Amino acid sequence: MTRAAVFDVDGTLVDTNYLHAVSWWEAFRQAGHTVEMSAVHRALGRPGPDLVAELLGPDRDTRRDGPLSDAHSILYATYFERLAAFRRVPELLRALADLGWQVVLATSATGTELAALRRAINADDVIAHTASADDVSEGKPAPEPVRLAREAVGAPAERTVFVGDSVWDMRAAVSDGAVPVAVLCGGVPRADLVQAGARTVYRDPAQLLAELPASPFMTVR
Repeated sequence: MTRAAVFDVDGTLVDTNYLHAVSWWEAFRQAGHTVEMSAVHRALGRPGPDLVAELLGPDRDTRRDGPLSDAHSILYATYFERLAAFRRVPELLRALADLGWQVVLATSATGTELAALRRAINADDVIAHTASADDVSEGKPAPEPVRLAREAVGAPAERTVFVGDSVWDMRAAVSDGAVPVAVLCGGVPRADLVQAGARTVYRDPAQLLAELPASPFMTVR
């Protein structure tokens, strides 16, 4: 039976969380909103409309949600040519593929943003599928992104390990029934990730690769 290694991308495989936080902070500032960057960081990992709703609340002028998201996208796009993967990311994905895992990306990125992220990851030869925001009707913490990612390669939830960096990632994996594994490189505290359901927490992809023989990937049969 197929086993799926599903990975979130931003903050998990590619070092982008703080770039997103700065871009959202500036987009809010340009629209006349004062939003602390720490609050933006905590909301990362959710689709843009959900992030705006969480940070501005239900009493906002929802007609401005679209322009806010557009402003963030324009600001963030200035970093595309400089995006960098975390250490040992290509080696981790290739090691899992060599062990028979189907490697799948689950991300809210689409279009040119997704292309930039894949260039940074530099492991297209072993990525079996990518589930993007275009494929789902509801983003994390709903289970749909994880479910669609694993179903794309024919893997059941109990044979899927989902690796992410946010509370929303862990909640989505738990809701789907996949094995939730967290990394700290996105900047979320270990305690928050564990409380959200992370079975194991690693510093970054490099530590996960180094400890792969003792990781949850070795317990899924």
